[in-house]
Amino acid sequence: MGFNCGIVGLPNVGKSTLFNALTATQAAQAANFPFCTIEPNVGRVAVPDARLQDIAKQAGSAAIIPTQLEFVDIAGLVKGASKGEGLGNQFLANIRQTDAVIHVLRCFEDGDVVHVDGSVDPIRDAETIETELMLADLQSLEKQVDNIARKAKSGDKATKAQFDFLSEIKAALEAGKPARTVNPANEDQAKWVAEAQLLTAKPILYVCNVSEAEAASGNDWTKKVEAFVKAQGAEMVVICAAIEAEVAQLGSEEERMEYLSSMGLDEPGLNKIIRVGYKLLGLQTYFTAGPKETRAWTVRVGAKAPEAAGAIHTDFQKGFIRAEVISFEDYKALGEVKAKETGKMRQEGKEYTVQDGDVILFRFNV
Repeated sequence: MGFNCGIVGLPNVGKSTLFNALTATQAAQAANFPFCTIEPNVGRVAVPDARLQDIAKQAGSAAIIPTQLEFVDIAGLVKGASKGEGLGNQFLANIRQTDAVIHVLRCFEDGDVVHVDGSVDPIRDAETIETELMLADLQSLEKQVDNIARKAKSGDKATKAQFDFLSEIKAALEAGKPARTVNPANEDQAKWVAEAQLLTAKPILYVCNVSEAEAASGNDWTKKVEAFVKAQGAEMVVICAAIEAEVAQLGSEEERMEYLSSMGLDEPGLNKIIRVGYKLLGLQTYFTAGPKETRAWTVRVGAKAPEAAGAIHTDFQKGFIRAEVISFEDYKALGEVKAKETGKMRQEGKEYTVQDGDVILFRFNV
């Protein structure tokens, strides 16, 4: 599994159209009225990675298995969701389960597609959702802080430290700042944030949905969003969900690239979202290769060899002996046998930090 992203936004901003395009399914009923998405639609897509082809060619692999990315299309949010308005309670419960948030902003005019607030204003829309998420976090955190405060009176240092840190996040929320603006200084603080399940602590990627004519260049709205996102320390990409929907229907890679080229684009929006999403979540890819298959695996940046082995199977992690590692560039140029002969294959132990693109064979014993 790559990572899990909840796609959110106000009604009629293009969320379900984007979801359909990304997952190449029509599972989400992209109808033009609020709340047409009630149950979250989950779609898994292969993460495109050109390195897989190069590795499979050298390994003579019969199959190629990319790593996956999961998208969850979550019902449109409206003002008052934190108090249960619209589908608020379901929305909040569904988004708590995701690793990151993709916030789709409408940056196009279309008289046939009504905007829930009557006009196009992506900054207002972004602030509407962020405010609802912050209010929900504040409600949740107030209860948690009260509970911890009672325990902290016992004099336990760890509980007191937890109380102080969560109180700092609560103060940020009360000042109108999302929880992600308070950075954990150590592992304990990171654990407390994770346990608190705060919505605004999740990494966020803003996706500006523009018209077909503006897909390559963006527009005045996307420029405003860019400034807004920069101030937040978040990330953004500009795509046209309508173009992505068209691309998803085309049969061959050649047809897709030809169509994108005619629109002034050099890659599908999915690639941009995955690339930024990986960066956002601190993820990277390593590979395993052999005659049977070449396969991509997702691990966090900074993962040690045993943790990476555990992505394949827990037995690999428990019984880890060593990792035989070849960099992607060396594997592409030499293949496994020549890499071994020329000293390009390294024997690495438990403390080895896996690098993006590593081709690894794990030795283990259970």
